[in-house]
Amino acid sequence: MFQALLNVALKRLVGAIPTMLLLSMIVFVVLRALPADPLALLLPPNATQADADVVRKALGLDQSIPVQYAIWLKNALHGDLGSSISFREPVTRLIANTLPATLELSFIGLLFALLISIPGGLLLYAARGTLGEPPLEIAVICMLCIPAFLWAIFLMLGFGVALGWLPIAGRVDSGMAIPGGTGFLLIDYLITGQWRSWLNAWSHLLLPASALALGFSPLVIRVLRSSLLESSEEQYVMAARQRGLSERKIIISHMLKNSALPTITLIGAQFGFLFGGTLLVESIFSLPGLGNLMVQAVRNHDLPLIQGIALVFCVMTLLINTVVDVLYVVLNPKLRRAQ
Repeated sequence: MFQALLNVALKRLVGAIPTMLLLSMIVFVVLRALPADPLALLLPPNATQADADVVRKALGLDQSIPVQYAIWLKNALHGDLGSSISFREPVTRLIANTLPATLELSFIGLLFALLISIPGGLLLYAARGTLGEPPLEIAVICMLCIPAFLWAIFLMLGFGVALGWLPIAGRVDSGMAIPGGTGFLLIDYLITGQWRSWLNAWSHLLLPASALALGFSPLVIRVLRSSLLESSEEQYVMAARQRGLSERKIIISHMLKNSALPTITLIGAQFGFLFGGTLLVESIFSLPGLGNLMVQAVRNHDLPLIQGIALVFCVMTLLINTVVDVLYVVLNPKLRRAQ
C-alpha cells in the first residue's frame, strides 16, 4: 500500500512541473503586458527620463520579456524570487513571513467547512421525501449564492460590531507578544504553553475561518447528498437493509465511505478557490497573510511580489490536489491494485 501511495504522489508531483512552468509563464507575460509602470514607486517626482532608464536597466526591465522570464526562472530555481519594489525586501522573506497566517486560516476554514458540510449532507439526505426537504434545499441554495467575502462582512457586522462577541481585526490583540517558531500561532502558543494567548488567537480566527467555511460548504453538502442518494440504490445497501440493519448503521458503516470519494475529489478541486478566497477575507479582517500582501502588491504594481505570490498559490493548490489523490487511493482499494 505504501508503494502505491508513493507512486501516486510522485506521478502527481512530476506532472505538476509543466503546469507550474506554464502558469508562471502566463502570469509573467500578463503582468508585463499591463500598462502599469512599476518604477513609479522607485523614482522621485522630479526624476528625469535618464534616471528612469538607469533604474529600468538595473532591474532588467530593459530586456525583452522572454529574456526577463529566463532570468527570473533561473533565479527562482535557486530560491530567489527577486526583491519587492514597494517593500524593498526579498520576496521569499515576505512570503515566508505571511504564508503561515494564510495556511492557518485556510486549514481552519477547511476544518469548519467539513464540520458543517458532513452533517449538512447527512441531514439533507435524511430529509428526502419529507416536508423538511424543500426548506433545507432552499437554505443550501441561498448559502451557495453568498460568496466568502460577503459572509465575512455579515459575520463582522453581526458578531463583531453589533454584538461585540469576537474581535474583527488582526491575528491577536494589539500589544500581545507573538512567539517565534513555526509562524502558526495556534501551534506556537501551544508549544510555549501560553494558553490565554492561544485562546485569543482562536477568537481572532473564528470569524474569518467561518466566512471561508460558509462559502465553501454548500457545494460539498450538495455533492455529499447526491453521492448518498446514488449509494442508496447499490446492491450492498439493499442487502444490508434485508439483513435488518438500521438505516443509521447502513449510512455510517457502508454508504458514507463510498460517498466520501467524490466528495474528497470535490474538496481537492475546490480548495484552490478556498485558498484564493483568503485574499479578500484577510483584507476585510486585516489579517497579515498572503492574501493581504497580494492586495498591497497589486495596489503598488509590485511585479516581483505578485509573481512570487501567484507561484505560491499555484504550488499550494497542486500540493493539496496531490494529497487528495493519495487519500483517494487510500479509500479506494481498486486504485491501489492498479498502481
